[in-house]
Amino acid sequence: MGKKRTWHLKSGDFILAFLVVALTVFGIIMVFSASYYYAISEYGDAYYYLKREIFWAVGGTIAMLFFSFFSYRKFAVLAPIIFVVSILLLLLIFTPLGHEANGAVRWLSVGPITIMPGELAKIAAIIFVSWYFTRFPKFSTSLLKGVLPMLVLCGIYGGLIILQPNLSTAITVCIIIIGILFIAGMKWWHLGALFAVGGAAIGGLILSGSGEGEGNYWLTRFTSFLDPFQDPLGSGWQVIQSLLALGSGGLFGLGLGKSVQKTLYLPEPQNDFILAIIGEELGFIGCLILIIVYVVLIWRCCHIALNAPDRFGMLLASGITIMLAVQVILNIAVVTSSMPPTGIALPFVSYGGNSLLIFMASMGIMLNISRHSAR
Repeated sequence: MGKKRTWHLKSGDFILAFLVVALTVFGIIMVFSASYYYAISEYGDAYYYLKREIFWAVGGTIAMLFFSFFSYRKFAVLAPIIFVVSILLLLLIFTPLGHEANGAVRWLSVGPITIMPGELAKIAAIIFVSWYFTRFPKFSTSLLKGVLPMLVLCGIYGGLIILQPNLSTAITVCIIIIGILFIAGMKWWHLGALFAVGGAAIGGLILSGSGEGEGNYWLTRFTSFLDPFQDPLGSGWQVIQSLLALGSGGLFGLGLGKSVQKTLYLPEPQNDFILAIIGEELGFIGCLILIIVYVVLIWRCCHIALNAPDRFGMLLASGITIMLAVQVILNIAVVTSSMPPTGIALPFVSYGGNSLLIFMASMGIMLNISRHSAR
């Protein structure tokens, strides 16, 4: 008989923890650099975004430490409750608690703090789908009990998030759900059919029109990606300024803090387009190093998923890995005008308390999973 496999708690994945801290510190520096002029213009305080980013980084660190010791197996018990709460939060957006900004209602205002249910929906979907296919492992290969329930789940999450409107987050959540379904054992032809259905749905949404203002909101954003110079002072403005920033940086950049595009040319540069400022100030080399750090972080997440002690841990770690990889890829694609503009934050680097908190808490879950390994 072979040796009995035993499990013991380790200290966690040091490389993953180090990379998360390094990215967060780098993000704080770049948020301050990118937001300096915009913060003075809007609030009269150059440190406005810096102070808030530090606040959320401290909160995120506490969350990461907490979840690194909070047994991930307890999420399996809480999964249905987490799912219901996430749906209720998405529904509350359409009540007086919903907070509107930039023509979209994506936040819940609770005193001085705003909560973004779309961000919470990502991790809630990961936990719920991982629990579902752990409790019913054979359903992953079934069309009626596996694929169709996940399509309904995509419809619930996606529909509520699109109504905000927030197509990018809706797509991200759906990719996460289908990604976990595939890892759980989904058949290849089911995956191909889902891609066809999903592509048709997105195409139909773009052509149907939605959102604020006159004309077709989604179609305008899509066509601005194909030719941003067609409307350089309108829908193409942000992408053009992003490309100018990246081009101006050259190989080694203009130097930290010396960006020209952040001086009220690139709208809200500390948010989704912060990579453009990084490219301008730190150059191609700086962007390349940042991408390498993300690749190593994703590799460590894959390593944790592959060595998880049970099915739930494997699916949970896989879902978090998918969420991280998808957001990095989509953000880089948007900033480089390789896909239509979307509101996808660059993990740990873009300004945004909800995104930073969720990602750092997710990394805490990854650390907890990594602490359980085969001896």
